[in-house]
Amino acid sequence: MDDDIIMTDVKSEEPREKPFSYAPGTPVSLREVGLNRDMLIHLIVKILYYSGEVTGSYLAQRLRLPYTIVDELIEFIKVERLCEVKGMAGIGKPAYKYAITSLGRDRAREFLEINQYTGPAPVPLVQYVEMIHRQAAARSYITQESIARAFSHLVLNKQMLDMLGPAINSGKSMFVYGAPGNGKSVVSEAIGHILGGEIYIPHAIDVDGVVITIFDPINHKPVDEVKVSDSIGYRSPILSEDEDYDHRWIRCRRPFVFTGGELTLEMLDLSFNEISKFYEAPFQVKANGGVFLIDDFGRQLVRPKDLLNRWIVPLEKRVDYLTLHTGKKFEVPFDALIIFSTNLRPQELVDEAFFRRIRYKIQFNNPTMEEYKEIFKNYCRGKNITYNPIIVDYIQNDYYQRYSIELRCCHPRDIIEQVIDIARYMNVAPALTKELVDDACNSYFVK
Repeated sequence: MDDDIIMTDVKSEEPREKPFSYAPGTPVSLREVGLNRDMLIHLIVKILYYSGEVTGSYLAQRLRLPYTIVDELIEFIKVERLCEVKGMAGIGKPAYKYAITSLGRDRAREFLEINQYTGPAPVPLVQYVEMIHRQAAARSYITQESIARAFSHLVLNKQMLDMLGPAINSGKSMFVYGAPGNGKSVVSEAIGHILGGEIYIPHAIDVDGVVITIFDPINHKPVDEVKVSDSIGYRSPILSEDEDYDHRWIRCRRPFVFTGGELTLEMLDLSFNEISKFYEAPFQVKANGGVFLIDDFGRQLVRPKDLLNRWIVPLEKRVDYLTLHTGKKFEVPFDALIIFSTNLRPQELVDEAFFRRIRYKIQFNNPTMEEYKEIFKNYCRGKNITYNPIIVDYIQNDYYQRYSIELRCCHPRDIIEQVIDIARYMNVAPALTKELVDDACNSYFVK
């Protein structure tokens, strides 16, 4: 990723969602669950196969479904002699303990040959698509005031902010380019924060009996479901105190999905595990409702033209098409703000047809000397080092001008951090002295 633009002491304020409740309602019947009954029975039998003796409430928790629905399925499994009651772990029917039978073990092995998924019950594709559209409709827009607050920890001029604001509000795509070290990546991450709010992400979805996992603990950050209000009294608009929801979904912060030079075309399609026999969703599906950053664009192993061709339809139609190993092709929403970030010349990467589909192109230029000094001052403040304008002028004259080095937004941070490293080695207090700065600059710049 590009190096950070230096932060100030001003804490950004998260934008608020519209007062609109879009929590997925709790299903009260198998019909509302939307799944094939056999799929749920297979799932319960596989859980029993791996878990030993478990209670009915445990099975309901594993499936993330109401106990009344799970109990109906357990009764059928008992009638088929695939499980039996082995006692009680408390009071009431949910406390009945169940264990798999010999016949159940044989059936479980057959079910595991189909797939080895034993997670929460999937969400039908149609419910997933509907939820993505509902959450998109509830997204709030940012204004000049809110974007100024959100980026107050960065040194950005008003012209840059006025370009970023409409691009973020579009929710579609942007192409950011410029020399490395001028903050493209850190600004892209900040965009993920400015979107703010929470969305619901399913553990998995079902497409014609095939399971595709979506929730990813690396890219999805669950919100504490017990914490209804935050420290400043803001109540989440998606869940009131007495409102329940379908726990096959996880309430998460809007996702920020990042990929760099390791990206290949295969990563943008469904990933099928030959052993477990179920799929994992690609990056763009995991990013739905949030931001998908393709950093270092043009440095991937795959040709830029091939990668761009893969995005033609999603950028134009706002839908993507995925294919199962059976050959079935299905449509999923493409509701991520996709950011292409590169430090290569855009003309070498993108043709006119593709540029037309990317609505916003934003160039990150080198900082002016005034901006450079402001970044330097802010980072000194953050590291409790006294800012010395004379030393900064010295760096400008004896290094930037003498060796024709271009200013970069990341340089103040890197120089100060090297000053700190050298000071620790010399067992002295970090400070902007000529000796420490010379050592830092001589080991940092390639002259």
